[in-house]
Amino acid sequence: MKYCISKKDKNINGIIHLSGSKSISNRVLIIEALMKADITKKNLSDSNDTIVLQQLLRSSGATFDAHDAGTSFRFMTAFLAIKKGEWILTGSRRMKQRPISDLVKPLRKLGATIEYLEQENYPPLKISGGNIKGGRVAVQSGISSQFASALLMIAPCLEEGLTIELTGNVVSEPYIEMTLSLMKHFGINHTHSDNIIHVPPQKYLPKDIYIESDWSAASYYYEMAAFSDKCDLTLIGLLQNSFQGDAAIAALTENFGVKTTYGDARIHLTKTKPNNVFDFDLNDQPDLAPALFVTCAGLSQKASFTGLEHLQYKESDREDALRKELEKCGITMARNDQEIHISGNFVPCEYAFSTYLDHRMAMAFTPLAMVSEKIKIENPDVVKKSYPGFWEDIKKLGFEIEEEQ
Repeated sequence: MKYCISKKDKNINGIIHLSGSKSISNRVLIIEALMKADITKKNLSDSNDTIVLQQLLRSSGATFDAHDAGTSFRFMTAFLAIKKGEWILTGSRRMKQRPISDLVKPLRKLGATIEYLEQENYPPLKISGGNIKGGRVAVQSGISSQFASALLMIAPCLEEGLTIELTGNVVSEPYIEMTLSLMKHFGINHTHSDNIIHVPPQKYLPKDIYIESDWSAASYYYEMAAFSDKCDLTLIGLLQNSFQGDAAIAALTENFGVKTTYGDARIHLTKTKPNNVFDFDLNDQPDLAPALFVTCAGLSQKASFTGLEHLQYKESDREDALRKELEKCGITMARNDQEIHISGNFVPCEYAFSTYLDHRMAMAFTPLAMVSEKIKIENPDVVKKSYPGFWEDIKKLGFEIEEEQ
């Protein structure tokens, strides 16, 4: 199935209520399970990934299928490692291509018994849980910060607590800070000095929480604002002082002439004079790469990006996927050592954009309908992974969507 998407003008006007952050929601669900108490979770994400994690945590069986939910798989690996019993944790074909050894190694050092059931260093896993007391481990954080976050959340429940040494070039570090901030919300103290984090044994304290909306989802509306002639757009549920590293999209898109005004749990996007600086370091916000790459493409704007050495380990091999799809509209994406360069003049594309089973590919390419007569997006249902209401929401802004088989 394909969606054929068009927009009659280049104006963006309206109000969008964004669902709760998937990243925050999934951490809160794990913490709730660890504290063994029910809490009130306002604005919980309605994403497939969050629904999958809820189902896994409610399951009474011994086999857990995380499907394509990477965060859920990683968090469940650590969660099951301290849960007494024998467990099988598996996932989709793509999940079995995403390395998990940088989490399995420290868990094994702490005393967990974990076996690879198919390919070494990759899911699925057999986990014999309940043998971890705590201690000190090094965690390689060059592929994903989620390995450290998974360990941090179980740390207070360990008899000896846990000291984590973050090694390598830490990617997505704001997500580690998000984890620690959420743990603090639920009563957990820690010390953090340089690359060492220590969490003593403690008890999580039940407490209600409001889950702010998803800044990653907001990035596609910033794309639309960048492409627009006029913009008067309000996004509900976003906070200026956010747990989320992807809130950086507000500052980054000032370069494209998008102004963000903050209100009470909302933001307002308008047009302003661009800063015209197009060198981006996305080490802390790799999930913003699709939106920013496509924004540069649609504006025929040369740009360079650093901090994206591990794009191939996302829901798709995003570096390869973005390169192939941008080529369809005359844009060159080339890597030079640690830099990725975007160049070329945008040409409206008659071909359908492939999405590679990757929700961010579908949403990032959709705003190109504003600079084309129409575009086509293959397998549009992939957005359910993080933002099930995306297609209905953009219709409110004047996008027209027709279904093609």
